[in-house]
Amino acid sequence: MWNVTTTYQKDLESTFTRILEKVNVLNAARPLPNIVLQNIKEAFLIEWTYNSNSIEGNTLSLRETQLVLQEGITIKGKSLREHFEAKNHETAIHKLYKLVNEDYVLNAKDILDLHGLVLRSIEDDHAGRLRNAGVRISGANFVPPNARKVSDYLDGLIDYVNINPQGLNPIELATVFHHKLVWIHPFFDGNGRTIRLAMNLLLMRSGYPPAIILTNDRVKYYAALNQANNGNYGKLMLLMAQASERTLNIYLNAIPGSDKDYDTISNIVKEPEILYGQEYVSLLARQGKIDAHKEGRNWFTTKEAVLNYVREKGK
Repeated sequence: MWNVTTTYQKDLESTFTRILEKVNVLNAARPLPNIVLQNIKEAFLIEWTYNSNSIEGNTLSLRETQLVLQEGITIKGKSLREHFEAKNHETAIHKLYKLVNEDYVLNAKDILDLHGLVLRSIEDDHAGRLRNAGVRISGANFVPPNARKVSDYLDGLIDYVNINPQGLNPIELATVFHHKLVWIHPFFDGNGRTIRLAMNLLLMRSGYPPAIILTNDRVKYYAALNQANNGNYGKLMLLMAQASERTLNIYLNAIPGSDKDYDTISNIVKEPEILYGQEYVSLLARQGKIDAHKEGRNWFTTKEAVLNYVREKGK
């Protein structure tokens, strides 16, 4: 029942190929200098925690999240729950890093353990436990399955991603897993954060850095999930690919001798060799047709990426 159509592959094939090439470059450069790796991991931990919690309604800013996690500061006017959500997510990320390796096999216990950490001291009665009653999701175009079926659905999904019978690439597989687990909605609360953590177990075991869905893409993210409920995975696949490419670019820029020079599209189009305007290059970035990534609300790319697109288009 977990097989999905793969009609989206033609549009995204070049994006997947580009990302895989970057993964190979990154893995060939490992191990990165320890101080560089630690700086990236610390930055990602704060960004990942902030964005994932913000998507679910946590009002701590990025700076406030950093103060809570690194300085242990209590933010005036913010709820105790919001502070727990930040600290819990940090602990869950540390757990994830300990779990993952290239031989990692996904299992239900690890997903439940991550959920237990996400809801620790918030909803202890439900932390790390599958739901035992029905739920409804505000704004979603589906109703999650009956609670009696949740355990079997979860086990079936885990078997699917570990066997990978359709031979999906890591981003495709993580996207399908993410969507199907959202559909199962295995917990009363904490589903989104737990699912985004567990999804990265699949990416990271394949040598990919974690993909962080940005809170600025929240509306796009939920719309893509709703489209996937109707069998259209294109938008969700693209969003996951872009999230993965963003973190890859950050890692690649940290490799000693890296010559990648990412800048905002508004600056790139000022280069005399670039004949396209900002609106068109931004469209190419959003569609995944050029090497680009998003920081906040701004898209970053390179002059080389735009010129490569022009050359390919002219062939």
